[in-house]
Amino acid sequence: MTSQRRQRGRLPSKLRSQMVDIFAIISAAIIFFSICLEAEGASSLTKVVIAHASMNARTSLLWIAQGQGFFAKNGVEAKLIFMSRGPILIASLAAGDVDIGLAGGTAMLGAAVGGLDLRAVATFTSRFLNNLVVRPGINSANDLRGKRYGVSSLGGTLWMGAMLWLEHLGLDARRDNIRFLVIGDQTLLSQALETGIIDATALDSAFSLKLRPKGFSVLGDFSQVNLPIMSVAIVVKKDYINEHSATLQNVLKALIESQAFTLAPKNKTTVIETLMKHLRISDPAVAEEGYRDIIRGLDRKPYPLVEGLRNIQRLAEIRDPRVAKINVEDLIDSRFVRKLDESSFIDGAYSAYERKQ
Repeated sequence: MTSQRRQRGRLPSKLRSQMVDIFAIISAAIIFFSICLEAEGASSLTKVVIAHASMNARTSLLWIAQGQGFFAKNGVEAKLIFMSRGPILIASLAAGDVDIGLAGGTAMLGAAVGGLDLRAVATFTSRFLNNLVVRPGINSANDLRGKRYGVSSLGGTLWMGAMLWLEHLGLDARRDNIRFLVIGDQTLLSQALETGIIDATALDSAFSLKLRPKGFSVLGDFSQVNLPIMSVAIVVKKDYINEHSATLQNVLKALIESQAFTLAPKNKTTVIETLMKHLRISDPAVAEEGYRDIIRGLDRKPYPLVEGLRNIQRLAEIRDPRVAKINVEDLIDSRFVRKLDESSFIDGAYSAYERKQ
């Protein structure tokens, strides 16, 4: 009897085989449609090439926006590219190989002299954010007279920062016989200072922190002064604004949310880990100093400010008189940030992360 009940409870082998086939077809169909939906979602993202000309803590806005999915959230598939110098980045913008640049106003103004129609649509850092670091034995501004000051290039942003520091300290490079030596990026400048090739230079806090235990001191702390300069700006061609204004707005929304995320204390660990990964920092203390630079240096509302460009123009005229003919106001387009501000998007982004604390 029991055996007969078991027989009645079993499906015929042929029917079982057919049902297995049906389930297999349904499973395959579900997987296929899932892949199609994923592909459709990916294809709906607008591809944008974004280049940056520096590797420092403030570039983390791009890395955070990428890592936390803020670009994708706003319909953008961003390809991030590092280019070692501002002029190279600007040339790539001109050629159309790059859509959006994260660059300083120095390269932008130089491009304007050459006839390239660029616009700064946001400025996340509107002042010089490098400390003036000096070798042991230099204890005051007067001690800098007759000394060697290291820069990455003559006429570049670090050179302009040097000029602003000297002005702030009441010094004049020519009158006080302060010689500029072209060394390279901050890594090389730090090494040159340590080995005695130069006597002073401007460095991020992360670099100056490593030199302090060796007797090097900070003669000028950027957090204690305001040296206006367009340091980190979002730069695009005017044609790109006309043709891709919605995409540009979405990129700015992603970067503003990235900034709100970064400035929220709860996310400090994530930001420091991001800095360590992309800047190849092994010491958490050094990365934390970079994090402090971000907190102290980023502009909460990234309006592109003309004051920083005017300072660049004034200093650039020393080496290239043609710069004086540029109307720097024409290089500013603040309508995108203003729209996000007036719509309460910016305040809303900060409030959202502040509520999560």
